[in-house]
Amino acid sequence: MAVDFEVNQHIAIIKINRPEARNAMNPEVMVKLYDAFTEVDNNPEIRVAVITGEGDKAFCAGADLGQLIPLMTRSRNPENEWDERYLNETSKEGAYLMHRDPLKPVIAAINGHAIAGGMELVQGTDIRIAVPEAKFGLQEVKWAIFPAGGSTVKLPKQIPFARAMELMLTGDLISANEALAQGFLNYVVAREQLMDKAMEIAEKIAGNGPIAVQAIRQSARSVWGYPEAEALKMESSFSAPVFRTEDAIEGPKAFMEKRQPVYKGK
Repeated sequence: MAVDFEVNQHIAIIKINRPEARNAMNPEVMVKLYDAFTEVDNNPEIRVAVITGEGDKAFCAGADLGQLIPLMTRSRNPENEWDERYLNETSKEGAYLMHRDPLKPVIAAINGHAIAGGMELVQGTDIRIAVPEAKFGLQEVKWAIFPAGGSTVKLPKQIPFARAMELMLTGDLISANEALAQGFLNYVVAREQLMDKAMEIAEKIAGNGPIAVQAIRQSARSVWGYPEAEALKMESSFSAPVFRTEDAIEGPKAFMEKRQPVYKGK
């Protein structure tokens, strides 16, 4: 399968599975990622998602230049159901992690290079762990195309502006340790520790109040860039409903009773 999907104890694990193509995104991958994140959004049992790639070479090498880009530029016509679904559904509604945010937190377990659209997938995640061998960059400009998965909007907010501009305008790659130093990553860990670290963090998030988790994520992303006074008003629209939930009663009650809370997402 081009994308593997499983759910384990409130955690969705999404894996791009095209190692022979360095996990490049063709129409099938784009559609299946869309389906996977739609399930994450709609399934109340899922509280957090982890996205990774198959193999030890690439997390995702970006768009498949032979399949996806010609379809986007209309230099080739749809040839199968994945092409049709990509044009009629995914591209119109917006690809998750690029132009459309999931409702729930996403952790990137970056098993290899994240380049072009692969780096744009990472930009749409909340917490990022990479192996030391991983490289990052936006090489679209080298092929006279635009990093249209949100990079000109997101990257200058996620790392210093001048570094973001250098990456986008030169197409150069940086190492995992450089990305860590610039604040683009949370951790760089040995390959054998990658999924363990991702799942450790995912389990902590999944154990917290799910409504509060989602509201915090949505607030942090929504208020980005607004003046402080306006941002604080916006924050109130996210925080107020949380205090009216059953979970908001259960949390403090469990604390006072010295026990683990039992959250129901209500």
